Amino acid sequence: MARTREFDTEAAVEAAMGVFWRKGYAATSIHDLVEATGVGRGSLYAAFGSKQGLYEAALTRYAERSGAANAARLDRAAPVREVLRGLLLALVDATVLDPERRGCLITNTATERVPHDPVAARVVGQALDRQAESVTAVLRRARDQGELAPGTDVTALADLVVTTVQGVRVLGKAGADRRRLVAVVDLALSVLPVKD
Repeated sequence: MARTREFDTEAAVEAAMGVFWRKGYAATSIHDLVEATGVGRGSLYAAFGSKQGLYEAALTRYAERSGAANAARLDRAAPVREVLRGLLLALVDATVLDPERRGCLITNTATERVPHDPVAARVVGQALDRQAESVTAVLRRARDQGELAPGTDVTALADLVVTTVQGVRVLGKAGADRRRLVAVVDLALSVLPVKD
């Protein structure tokens, strides 16, 4: 008879996410994960198969949570520049107010794991695609309502916003202050072809 799992897998994924986010995949040991989750090595392997399996669960959780938070920030009835600036400034503040300057787990994974980890590449790609789709919807609505010029390439602009998000997170992780990051945000948004 199989033993009943004696720990909360959701709590374990949450705890592991914090460790991976802070240390990265390669620098995180099984001991770190055992310590953070309070779950024995054998139980972690039984539940997730490997360190990689636990990482994939944590990365997926992060992608879902951050994607939902960003979509909620974009779901506002306000001028398009104000909506996008609100999203970007929320991410600037999340970055600079984090005493550990962990950055974004999606961005961190893109640089550490994507070149040789197809599952991480898929999760990261899907997260960035979802973000671009959310921004595209905001831009398309603004164009349809006459706020943006009729020929505006909303796909390219959405990619610019996503690139700005990732760049802000990297610069912030590297120690850039809020003033510098806000200047980047405002310059990026200045290219929006908003009709006066």
